Amino acid sequence: MGAGSSFFLSNEDMGKKDDDHKPTRLPPIRTWNAARVPPRKSLKRLFIAFVVCAAIYLFIKNIPTDVGVHDRRRPVYTHNLDNELLEPQSMPRLKPIEPIQPPKTPAKSKSPPSDPSTDNLYDGPVVFPDLAVSLQAIYSTRGSYAKNKNVLFAASSLKSAAALLPLACQMGMELRSYVHFALMSKSEISLDELRSVNGIDDSCKIIFHDARPNLAASSTNTRLGTGVARAMFHINSYMHPQAVLVDGSEAEEGYFLDAMRSQTSEIPFNLIDLPEKGRKRLGWITKLDSSALAAWNKVRIDIVIHAPPDGAGNLMRLLKSLSAADYSACAIPHLTIELPNKLDPHTENFLENFQWPPALVGNPTGIRQFTLRHRISRSTMTEEESSIRLLESFWPVDPHYSHVLVLSPQAQLSPRFFHYLKYSVLQYSESATAVYQEWDSRLLGISLDLPSTYLNGTTAFEPPAPKKKGADKQTSSHSDSSTPFLWQSPNSNAVLYMGPKWIELHDMVSRLLAIQHKTPADSLPAFFSEKSISKRYPSWLEHALKLSRARGYWTIYPSKFMASSLAVIHNELSSSPEEYRSEELPDGPADASEISLASGPLLESLPAGDFMASFSDMPLLLWDGTETTLRDLDDEAVKYTEEFHRAVGGCDQLEADELMSRPKSTRDLFCSKD
Repeated sequence: MGAGSSFFLSNEDMGKKDDDHKPTRLPPIRTWNAARVPPRKSLKRLFIAFVVCAAIYLFIKNIPTDVGVHDRRRPVYTHNLDNELLEPQSMPRLKPIEPIQPPKTPAKSKSPPSDPSTDNLYDGPVVFPDLAVSLQAIYSTRGSYAKNKNVLFAASSLKSAAALLPLACQMGMELRSYVHFALMSKSEISLDELRSVNGIDDSCKIIFHDARPNLAASSTNTRLGTGVARAMFHINSYMHPQAVLVDGSEAEEGYFLDAMRSQTSEIPFNLIDLPEKGRKRLGWITKLDSSALAAWNKVRIDIVIHAPPDGAGNLMRLLKSLSAADYSACAIPHLTIELPNKLDPHTENFLENFQWPPALVGNPTGIRQFTLRHRISRSTMTEEESSIRLLESFWPVDPHYSHVLVLSPQAQLSPRFFHYLKYSVLQYSESATAVYQEWDSRLLGISLDLPSTYLNGTTAFEPPAPKKKGADKQTSSHSDSSTPFLWQSPNSNAVLYMGPKWIELHDMVSRLLAIQHKTPADSLPAFFSEKSISKRYPSWLEHALKLSRARGYWTIYPSKFMASSLAVIHNELSSSPEEYRSEELPDGPADASEISLASGPLLESLPAGDFMASFSDMPLLLWDGTETTLRDLDDEAVKYTEEFHRAVGGCDQLEADELMSRPKSTRDLFCSKD
């Protein structure tokens, strides 16, 4: 057996071979002469060495220099991680020296009719003569992976292309995603001419794709629709776009929109229909990265309003502001109103004619996203009943994507409040930076208003000053120097609570009530009965504060300027929560002058006219309003959890892993195994 065959023998075989076939001992060689290597073998070895050296040289020379270091560590929350670390690398470039040839057109294809009266009747095979070159050149965008940073704008009508290209340009310049534009028009305009007419240059960082079929100008709409579907199949195979943005207005071709919408059931891509004047109304969409856009159609928001026994004017004003809001390109939220036992006649008449979804919002299916819940009991609600009634008004279908907006009847919302909420949820929960740093693990809610007092209900609230480190980032054209901030204190005026935290709050209230029911009132630890929040606020907010303090959660509050663009809380006709109406409460601070809601696009209200500040740029406050750091917040959470355990008792009988916090559960706080 030759020496080369020993590479295919196992260790056991090698041992047996050595034992059974030991070589004989040869006599020593007295003289040694160097063996001559045939010239042919020398040339062969030199040639192989040359080829190896050349390959190594070419490999080193062509090593890509634009690929960042891939960090495979488990994502953890990093308070000071810069967003720029997650930006896409340099845009891929086409290689004109050695272009990749597109698939050959069939030699004999059905030619279009030459009779002018029979234009647009060609219905032959669909071929894309120019699509393969650009698709095969985007390999560096990792389009073969289901998760990537590709975002696609697509258009058929030239008017729609003109509306989309400025948005695509702005998004490309943000350098958060690889931005592509696909033209699927019957027009014979060249891509260079399309770029020139719409003022698009290389600074826009857009990758263009000509996805028009052959003989598009003389094709039937059916063939063009088929071409759109087939083009999306090829584009998805090479690109896997995280989101596909199209013009959903009447300016776009019907066959194009129909084909795109039907393809969403065949190919798993997220289609975003932009409304008319989308650049003005949804300009903030360009600030979102591909990861956030991928969740655009998944995020759902419900609205819950707890109506008081009186104050019909406040409720009607709130509902009117909800009807006037802009819900373009978003799923209409489900509205639930909790009504008292005795209904005011004015409220009853108003609700009979109230329409939801609003008449101005397209609702082709006619689904009524509206629920009224009328209370049966005539007695005044207790703290327990009030908390249960509010919390039972909502349960998230999908905890990760389903959230609830709790509104006080004293609130009045601006037309753009829903855009702010959607942008905030996508930016702080679904963006690549948020996912990497696990921002949603601490995010309890997103407030629409700036509180007027601290939780004691008597001391006027003073917003924190901007952090010095982020002073440059917070500087804007507005004279207001306030900043958005993170506060451990929850809110009940107008705040969006995240789905997972709402489930956790449900679990906490359920366990607290169980302890209160089985423990005599005189034996109940003071920890469970003492209040840290004024009775000007509803009783369920006390439970939300306990959860926030034990877990180290926070709520995002807007800057003063932003708050004036989102919501106004009218306190001139306000009244105490029903469960506290029999008690006399101390007077609060004098009401400030009435604030009118600002108008204009949402993008103008964002910090520096740009995207929202990261968590590391926002001041952080403890529940009592004291400015703190992340480390001190965690230390306070540990102390409060220990206090919680002492009040519950029995924690020393559990193992350490049984006291570890788990998602959507508070059993560790109550030292419970179930």
